[in-house]
Amino acid sequence: MALYLLLVMLTACAAIPQDLSGKMFTFPQQSNTSHVRLTTSTQVLRAVTVCLRSFTDLRRAHPLFSMATPSVSNEVLILKDAANDEFQLHIRNKYVDIRGQDYKLNTWHSICTTWDSASGLVQLWLDGKPSSRKFISSGSSISGPIIIVLGQEQDSHGGGFDSSQSFVGMMSDVHMWDYTISHCEIQKYLDGMTFTSGNVLNWNALEFHITDRVLIEDKQPICDSTVRTFGRGSFMTSSSY
Repeated sequence: MALYLLLVMLTACAAIPQDLSGKMFTFPQQSNTSHVRLTTSTQVLRAVTVCLRSFTDLRRAHPLFSMATPSVSNEVLILKDAANDEFQLHIRNKYVDIRGQDYKLNTWHSICTTWDSASGLVQLWLDGKPSSRKFISSGSSISGPIIIVLGQEQDSHGGGFDSSQSFVGMMSDVHMWDYTISHCEIQKYLDGMTFTSGNVLNWNALEFHITDRVLIEDKQPICDSTVRTFGRGSFMTSSSY
């Protein structure tokens, strides 16, 4: 097992679909190199939904999802701000602040973000709680070549990483769609029910490359009967920590 984890940390995974059900990416230390690059054949996006689960003790700002093209470094950026109740959502190098979210450290959180180029509206769900819908950018689509990164914020296409902006913690169940999924589908994802997997990124058939110290680990074992099931795996609730 130790050898397997070492190989995962030091070599890049082949970009062939892998079923990561019951798994998580662990980013164990601050770094300006460690990241996971996600691969998709979709290169034009007129709308976006991204859902993921994350766990961290970071108090500083850190990225949860970063998509860039050669001309736009922040095509889609989900950034947790330093303030406990604030996020920044970036679309096409424009951003809005999302406030009033009940975000806790050392707790698994489920996060979904939607954006549609026709309306220009963006919205965030944190653990089932929706934010206000806000205007951010309309009238233009995202057009590749697209690079999607977990663990770092792209300040340039596929690079420009800064260790002080890196993600440290665990991440799982990353899905992405090329349309805004319904509120009901978002709720199914958040509640761990059966939902339609992402058609751009699918955690159950994910293509990715790992660079440097990122581990693929089993989700943490359940230690008591207080369990919330997320998708095809289970996590402890905050009362279990």
